[in-house]
Amino acid sequence: MTKEKIILGFETSCDETSVSLVKGGEVLVNLISSQVEEHKEFGGVVPEIASRAHVEKIRNLLHECLLQGKIQPESIDIVASTDGPGLAGSLIVGYNFAKSFAWSLNKPFYPIDHMVGHLVAPTLITKDLQPPFLSLLVSGGHTQIVLVEEWGKYKLFGQTIDDAAGEAFDKLSRYCGFGFPGGPAIQKLGENGNPDSIDLPRPTVKSSYNFSFSGLKTAAIYYLKDLDKATNKISKEDFAASYQEAIVDTLISNFTKVLKETGVSTISGGGGVIANTRLREKMEALAEKNNIKCYLPSVQLSTDNAAMICAAANKELISTDTSSDIRLSSVIK
Repeated sequence: MTKEKIILGFETSCDETSVSLVKGGEVLVNLISSQVEEHKEFGGVVPEIASRAHVEKIRNLLHECLLQGKIQPESIDIVASTDGPGLAGSLIVGYNFAKSFAWSLNKPFYPIDHMVGHLVAPTLITKDLQPPFLSLLVSGGHTQIVLVEEWGKYKLFGQTIDDAAGEAFDKLSRYCGFGFPGGPAIQKLGENGNPDSIDLPRPTVKSSYNFSFSGLKTAAIYYLKDLDKATNKISKEDFAASYQEAIVDTLISNFTKVLKETGVSTISGGGGVIANTRLREKMEALAEKNNIKCYLPSVQLSTDNAAMICAAANKELISTDTSSDIRLSSVIK
């Protein structure tokens, strides 16, 4: 009987420090230390502060992870870490720490692409997700539509040409003073608002499945500036709900077009924005309408975490095709 491998994973691509243990696809421990409080006053992630926070937290998180998992370091089979894309300073902390730890134990070290981690995150919830399937990857820095033809073989159909969906949330939230992170702040406000209150544009990029969110963000800001000159007003709840709806509609519109072109019978998603309740509802509604399956990660596994890095480190999920569309240039070689 094949021994189930124990994988230790590290994730430090942005402002979450995470360490996880996964055994045979089962999450034993998944610790995440957020830096929201450190960055809140700035309305966004400050790279220098983020990297220093990773340095302060990563060692204690590793010790706590091993303690909770009741795993001795010698029992670990594989060590994995995100190697990009992300903030260079943050990535270096986790990558070097993980690689040094692997070297000290004489264990294999696997550098993992951050977006591949998001891609495979749903496999930690269900083993039913198998290629081919179409995935919507939506995070603070990336927005991609990816066809998974088989594990390790990915075809990119569309991506943002300017702001990612997560950036569109964060930047408008910072402008309006709604709070940080922008996505959850706007979602919370929008829960009590009317998504049809404002007719905001649903941006399209001609002759492609790419996204462009900078125009939507600008349109929303100009709407507010014009509103200051007018006598009519709108509640921040209605404004937030309308802005969120415009982003979600844009994502679903392009994703639906690619779904029709590929004809796959399974869809999935990953990335922090997939935690958005409205987007999840529309993804599931799309699946129901087309009589296909939809597998989404839990809210916790949608945001940056090390368990997804462990999942991607499974040999059957590692991309052996270095020219794969989804494999972005790593900041560390």
